[in-house]
Amino acid sequence: MQPSPLGPSSPLFVVLNAGSGNADAAETREIIEQGCAAAGRRLRIFLVDERTTVQALAREAVERARAVDGVVVAAGGDGTINTVARATLGSGLAFGVLPQGTFNYFSRAHGIPRDTAQALQVLLAEQPRPVQVGLVNDRIFLVNASMGLYAELLEERESYKVRYGRSRWVAFFAGLLTVMRGHRHWNLRIASHGVERDIRTTTLFVGNNPLQLLQVGIEHADAPENGQLAAVALKPVGVLAMPGLLVRGALGRLGSADEVLSFPFESMTVKAGRLHPPRRVKVAIDGEIAWAEMPLLFRVSPEPLWLVRPDVAPELEAAKQ
Repeated sequence: MQPSPLGPSSPLFVVLNAGSGNADAAETREIIEQGCAAAGRRLRIFLVDERTTVQALAREAVERARAVDGVVVAAGGDGTINTVARATLGSGLAFGVLPQGTFNYFSRAHGIPRDTAQALQVLLAEQPRPVQVGLVNDRIFLVNASMGLYAELLEERESYKVRYGRSRWVAFFAGLLTVMRGHRHWNLRIASHGVERDIRTTTLFVGNNPLQLLQVGIEHADAPENGQLAAVALKPVGVLAMPGLLVRGALGRLGSADEVLSFPFESMTVKAGRLHPPRRVKVAIDGEIAWAEMPLLFRVSPEPLWLVRPDVAPELEAAKQ
């Protein structure tokens, strides 16, 4: 369902996660309140803290916005954005983002600035446009979903961030330490486009963000812009070869490595193991770790998320050059 066009009277219902990124929540709140007051825009802020959850406040924001045809807004990192988007998808409401995370791939791929004041001006001036959503067992992902080594890497990276702070260098070195250890090899049967194939891999990554895929150098980085998702599987390699692959990804040349298999798809079923397959596996969904029942079904959502965004995303266009 497409939302109604936004106007100067469309109120904003903002779910603000005080724990995302390095931004100070009080300062962020002040910027939002002052910007909306200057524009004459009605505003309601739902502050996530130790007494509340993002899920509960996202549901309340959607209900309040539905009553007055408002805009549901996520102010936080990719995990917060995912949770609020999950509550908004299918509601017929416009969705907005004020990025507060470390990497902010979702907002960057859609032309939304990192600066809160600038992102708010986009939210106040632009109209909702359809954005593709990925699904894994009916749980949405906006950036990526994965199992195996990549999920382990994200889980352990969070523990390093708690100890050493949130930065891209902390994330890189946490990843380096993780890949230097031995890891489980998965025997997977993948069905897509009516064809089944067996692969042995340390990780299966499914991307829905062209900017992230371009930056690591994946061949099918344009899949999300063509109504598809991009699957990336890493063939088993020795521990000593893993840092080299991590560096290749950092340099944007991962897709050219012989150890990397990638392909685009609209729907893909993943089964694990021929003997005693696990009932559940850990999956990473937009940076958050969860359990999912096997088999996994990855697919493009039949309905889009209606994101308030510019028509052009400068960083994405620059990455294509």
